[in-house]
Amino acid sequence: MARRSPSGNPSTATHRENTRRTPLGSVRRAQQITTYGVGSLIAIGDQSYIVSSLDTWGVRDDDVIYEPRLQQRLGVNSFRLPPAAQAPTGTGVKVRRFPETYACPDCHALKHFRNFGGRRTDNTCGDCNVPLTPSRFVVACPHGHLDEFPYWRWLHSRRGEERRSHHPCDPGKADLKLRSEGRTASLRGIVIECGCGESASLEGAFSRDAMAALGIACRGGRPWLGREAREDNCSSSLRVLQRGASAAWFPTVASALSIPPWHNKLIQLVERKQRHLVGKSVDRIREFAEDEGWLDKGRYTTEEIVKAVRTMEDAAQEGSEDSEEITGFEASSALRQEEYRQLCTVTEELPENEHFVCVEPEAEEASDTTIPGVGRTMLVKRLREVRALQSFTRIEPLMPTEAGRHRAVGLAGSDEIDWLPAVEVIGEGVFLGLDQEKLVAWEALSGTDTPAARAETLRHNHEHRLRERAEDGVPVHSPVTPRFVLLHTLAHALINEWSLDCGYPASSLRERLYVDENMAGVLLYTATSDSAGSLGGIVAQGEPNRLAQSLRSALERISWCSADPLCMESDSSGVNGLNRAACHACILLPETSCEMNNTFLDRALLVGTPDEKVIGFFS
Repeated sequence: MARRSPSGNPSTATHRENTRRTPLGSVRRAQQITTYGVGSLIAIGDQSYIVSSLDTWGVRDDDVIYEPRLQQRLGVNSFRLPPAAQAPTGTGVKVRRFPETYACPDCHALKHFRNFGGRRTDNTCGDCNVPLTPSRFVVACPHGHLDEFPYWRWLHSRRGEERRSHHPCDPGKADLKLRSEGRTASLRGIVIECGCGESASLEGAFSRDAMAALGIACRGGRPWLGREAREDNCSSSLRVLQRGASAAWFPTVASALSIPPWHNKLIQLVERKQRHLVGKSVDRIREFAEDEGWLDKGRYTTEEIVKAVRTMEDAAQEGSEDSEEITGFEASSALRQEEYRQLCTVTEELPENEHFVCVEPEAEEASDTTIPGVGRTMLVKRLREVRALQSFTRIEPLMPTEAGRHRAVGLAGSDEIDWLPAVEVIGEGVFLGLDQEKLVAWEALSGTDTPAARAETLRHNHEHRLRERAEDGVPVHSPVTPRFVLLHTLAHALINEWSLDCGYPASSLRERLYVDENMAGVLLYTATSDSAGSLGGIVAQGEPNRLAQSLRSALERISWCSADPLCMESDSSGVNGLNRAACHACILLPETSCEMNNTFLDRALLVGTPDEKVIGFFS
């Protein structure tokens, strides 16, 4: 029965309720991890919103994802798929209007959205009846706070103390207007006017110290938690950003592969029912398994189920990852070390191995299958990756320093939220491990023009960047090594080659690096859950004949770049000088495919330099 309105008309109440519940728009689940997560800005039609915290999400109990290794590292009990509610329920991910400052393109009025005289959901000016435009500018600080651009303060803080006392202006009653003069495309052409007679352009608003120079400090705004959810005593300086700028939101995404013993069906059954099993006696476990039908003929034994439960209990007692690992490269983390060991081990294709099958390629009798420098190749015929949104930052992406770790912003306003949003990708891949003996000899080359010397330049630039972000006196250390740069660049070269050779778009493939003093490997795998990730051809690229051919072709392709000699001879390139011989014409990938945002690349470490002063690993 429809709820009646005060006037007694039930249809009016029904219309009002449906209007309130109609979804504003939709995005894919994967985008809610990488693009439109908590705290990010999203444009829906001609309006702007910010994605609300996890406390408001309409998640369902059957959308739970378990990945014990990743849960342990991130300190959560489970993961949840982002809501995918069907219209017109409107019970999915909640958003809040932000920024709330709008402008009318006809009368040029600049004020709060609700002061334009239209209905709550009507994006039109009450006087001009034309669509409103949300503010193009916002302010943010490095600690994740976000706020409206302070138009009134930007205009009036420029006046001297004497002028302010003789011509007072109340910010609550000020009649602001925003005009675009159109004479120039720069900020000089955008002018703010006030009814008190003051006017000024936005020229210089994007400079690093623009807000501090006017005495405008951060107010600790957290609009994804609510209009009044502010943090006090933030000492960070504000930066002006365009509303759609990439610097307004940087996600921190953590991922893990489902590997033995967490990959089989029994463990997954135990995971879903762990609150009934973990910490219980053998008799209680047997009783529960009987009730669930797990002990039926041809399924599992009591011993197998108890072993699976105890495995989960042992994992829970190991604790979460320490800070040193969090501030290092992901390629050398404890998670990667476990995965590396499994990728070097055969896991046969059995019915129980639902999410991980890793086998050696069959030997082929051919003369061109020798792959110098590659010590091991494994075909990962089946894999499952869980990717979780852990936190986010603003202004700068998360840096591997202790100070950078404190800048990370959580996704929930309540401590009761013990889960994170995540998606799972089911795919396949090829694992390559380098010849350790040849690698050690290559790393030991001495002289002024060596792989170590080229990598040292990147390490120095990286440490300089880390030092800028660290607190005064805190030592920093870059984990960049010749081995890391070599493997990273090799992964890029092969992904580019395979995208041309076997029809995969480069954005549907992804690298996963395994690098430390005892590891030197890379997994190339399908990285998308849509149709491009299930073509079935990626494993075929790991067969000896094809791999040898594609590797030779990739090395030949990157030995010359259309930007050479500038590209090859560059001392530093890319963001913050964290690349050497690498550009969009030769080695860079779509950023969804690269773990390191297209940094720490140098193709000279693979093929050497044309003058042969630097010897590449595959020279």
